[in-house]
Amino acid sequence: MQTLGQISAPRAIPDLEQLPRPLYARAESLGAGSWTTRHRHDWVQFSYAISGVLGVYTSDGSYFAPPQWGVWIPAGLEHEVVTSMQAEMRSLYVRRDACTWAADECRVLEVTPLARELIKQFCQMPASYPEGDSAEARLVAVLLDQLQALPQVGFSLPLPRHAGLLALCNQLIAAPDQAQTLQQWALQLGCSEKTLMRLFQRETGLSFRNWRQRMRLLSSLALLEAGESVTDAALGCGYDSTSAYIAAFKQLFGATPGELRF
Repeated sequence: MQTLGQISAPRAIPDLEQLPRPLYARAESLGAGSWTTRHRHDWVQFSYAISGVLGVYTSDGSYFAPPQWGVWIPAGLEHEVVTSMQAEMRSLYVRRDACTWAADECRVLEVTPLARELIKQFCQMPASYPEGDSAEARLVAVLLDQLQALPQVGFSLPLPRHAGLLALCNQLIAAPDQAQTLQQWALQLGCSEKTLMRLFQRETGLSFRNWRQRMRLLSSLALLEAGESVTDAALGCGYDSTSAYIAAFKQLFGATPGELRF
């Protein structure tokens, strides 16, 4: 789940000083290994995965959107977007004054069927769509209402700010199938297990066990997206039992690996 080795040219970022309307759409077909440089902009971004898995990386954590989910990125937040395999992405850029209700933190949201159809229709409209009492402006108003109501899901991976703990987390992310125990990690950091547990909870809001499970499940998305079998994905992300992996996967994503289409 680290950003990919950046061996290809970065994906272009729209050169916009301001949005032409309160809502602006961008449709993209992304190749494998697509990535952007770290950047920020003065509007909210909602990146929605029609197919493939999007990864959004910030200093506070990583956020993943499998098909039919999207990542809400606050205005002014530095971020980069990465796809390990081919993906179809729809991005909505929203003026701050058009979404005063928006949270000031990254979130992964489930795209409802109604929101999906509204996004599809909006992406066919011109960038400078008619405003005022027009059908286009009314569709935008309904779409914004739907975006506000999208349910949040737990596809994020919070990262600690503590330097030693962050280094540990990066080691785990780089090799999610590592089998080291909490005691072994505590020895590496030069502290007791209880201290490490308290530090992990304070820094990430999750227990060490829950953080590592979420990290492993999120890392398995790229394996599944690449066409690996469920068993190989389970083993590749550190699970010894395929059934345990499927049960944990369904608890987090609300669907089994086979039910999520990549």
